[in-house]
Amino acid sequence: MEEAVNTTETPPAIPILLERQVRQRKPAVSVLKSKLKQAVTCSVPRIRSTLSGFFPVMRWLPKYNVKEYVWGDVMSGMIVGIILVPQAIAYCLLAGVEPIYGLYTSFYANIIYFLMGTSRHVSVGIFSLMSLMIGQVVDREVFKAGFDLSEDSAVSNIDVLNDTLGTNLTVTKVHTVELMGMQCGKECYAISIAVAVTFLAGVYQVLMAVFRLGFVSVYLSAPMLDGFATGASFTILTVQAKYLLGLKIPRHQGYGTVVVTWVNIFSNIHKTNLCDLITSAICISILVAAKEIQERYKDRLKMPLPTELVVVAGATLASHFGELNSRYDSSVSGHIPTGFMPPQLPGFSLMSRVVLDAIPLAVISFAFTVSLSEMFAKKHGYTVRPNQEMLAIGFCNIIPSFFHSFTTSAALAKTMVKDSTGCKTQVSSLISALVVLLVLLFFAPFFQALQKCVLACIIIVSLRGALRKFRDVPAKWRASRNDAIVWLVAMSATALISVELGLLVGIIFSMICFIFRTQNPKVSLLGRVDDTDFYEDLEEYKNLVAPSRVQIFRFQAPLYYANKESFLKSLYKAVGVEPFFELTKRKKVEKKAKDASAKQAKANGEKNNGDVVVRLVQRELEFHTIVLDCSAIPFIDSAGLAAFLGLVKEYKGIGVSVLLACCNTSLIDTLQKGKFFGKNDEDMGSLLFHTIHAAVVHANRAAAATEISFVLFYHEVPLCRKRK
Repeated sequence: MEEAVNTTETPPAIPILLERQVRQRKPAVSVLKSKLKQAVTCSVPRIRSTLSGFFPVMRWLPKYNVKEYVWGDVMSGMIVGIILVPQAIAYCLLAGVEPIYGLYTSFYANIIYFLMGTSRHVSVGIFSLMSLMIGQVVDREVFKAGFDLSEDSAVSNIDVLNDTLGTNLTVTKVHTVELMGMQCGKECYAISIAVAVTFLAGVYQVLMAVFRLGFVSVYLSAPMLDGFATGASFTILTVQAKYLLGLKIPRHQGYGTVVVTWVNIFSNIHKTNLCDLITSAICISILVAAKEIQERYKDRLKMPLPTELVVVAGATLASHFGELNSRYDSSVSGHIPTGFMPPQLPGFSLMSRVVLDAIPLAVISFAFTVSLSEMFAKKHGYTVRPNQEMLAIGFCNIIPSFFHSFTTSAALAKTMVKDSTGCKTQVSSLISALVVLLVLLFFAPFFQALQKCVLACIIIVSLRGALRKFRDVPAKWRASRNDAIVWLVAMSATALISVELGLLVGIIFSMICFIFRTQNPKVSLLGRVDDTDFYEDLEEYKNLVAPSRVQIFRFQAPLYYANKESFLKSLYKAVGVEPFFELTKRKKVEKKAKDASAKQAKANGEKNNGDVVVRLVQRELEFHTIVLDCSAIPFIDSAGLAAFLGLVKEYKGIGVSVLLACCNTSLIDTLQKGKFFGKNDEDMGSLLFHTIHAAVVHANRAAAATEISFVLFYHEVPLCRKRK
């Protein structure tokens, strides 16, 4: 009998076909020493490599193909420069500063990105979203400094006369504040705030590049960024609406700008300036019609229509000769000086007030620049360096802040114009900077009579693309409800609360949605495809056969502390057996069986054999093994490891084996570190399998051997009783 029992022992596990390679890892100290030695090594080639890495223009400019590239670069640069001039002046309305500073910003940003950028097509400069965020900070600080936001910020005729004749005529005492030892008026203080925020944003971006923190942008999902941009566009539209009607109302400070501004607009609608309203209607009609024509016939048009420049020129002439400012009290841009102001240090005393405001500016500016750079690099088959892009955009903010400029970023509309007009390299940015330089040196004063409502029209019409995203909501909902909800939440929070909080809400909500999806992932039981070795979801595919007495469970998410309970509950529900309840039921049945056996033995005058009775009354389950398909589990943490260990132990208590299949190497390493396979991984061969089919075959062999042992034991019980 002993020989028979020995022949029914559990067969050995299926041999492992794959063997892990032994990785030789260098000690951390030696790796650190090697990197330090490499970093401090100084040689001519290394200096040349460092400089060319910091200034990529040194690599590609000597190889510039004049015959092939120059025409496209010159044309695209001139066209973008022509578009850039009116937009630079217009976006200063959003930023709350004088128009000249928008021209400065566009000029310096194009030159610096020409030297430091790695993208061949991105157009860096003034951007509506950045201008809006700067403007909110500027208006808040200007208001706190005691300046009146409701007054018309256009320069008066007295100021123009003073600039022209070099006199110092004054009418009333103007409120000033002391800044860096000088008395600073409203416009001086406004640009000082903008410069301080810009300097800090640039410092943050450079620090992010130094410490390799570019990964921060991965938390800005595409739906969240789209929703944020759309909500910000609606805020921009709201802020500019007062200029269309010629209303002189201050920008709301605090949360709910959109709601409060529209309430103020309708409360003051009776004060509408008819001259501004008519001008706005005409300009918007011309701009929208030109955009529609350009979109419809873009294949036939070799270059974009310079509609903004034509509208600005025509409106300036009409305002100047029609004397719209003096006759109809229409707000105009005011005097725009020529030339450059001397460089000046940013107001370091102001930075403590705006140190937090610069953070979202830095992140959004970098995110838009890198995403556009990578998008056009893929389109044209070259690569960009995200870390260098962060350095470039950082210095596009730091250096111009010494020259009265504010925050810049890559702009999608102008980048697309560059691409469509034959841009080949960043030489086009240099050409755009030269166009802006001509305006700064010679043509800036001609824009003095330009109405603010015309600038507002240019801004609002440029938002058409972002506002059209509302039409895509149904398609987003059909494609992915999760992405659609993230878009709606980010858009609503940005429009209804504030731009900064909208960004924060969007990031947090998108991460919560991701966590929620990992907490409630798809789970399934698998079946076999005919007589093959493939197993798939029984609910999703037809003609699958569930393995006999083996449950194959797939969990499609990482297993960590947040979804450990969800994993266990879904597994118990799928297989239909929870170990604790099953064990409780068995204990109750065993107790009843023991009591009944004891009574019967006492009545018959026999000795009770309780162990034999317990073994015979155990309930047989529909399955003997659970195979966990780990192919969709990228990683587990300590909580996930504890869940695996608990499962093996609990199911073993009711006679069910738990096997793992299709684990990746990272998962295996975690399990080995947690002693899941026992001491020295002695149980790895019987618990871990490279395929589901190998696990199923092993489970059936082990179960067959166990059943034979049980049958032999069952037949031996009467023999034992007879001997007694």
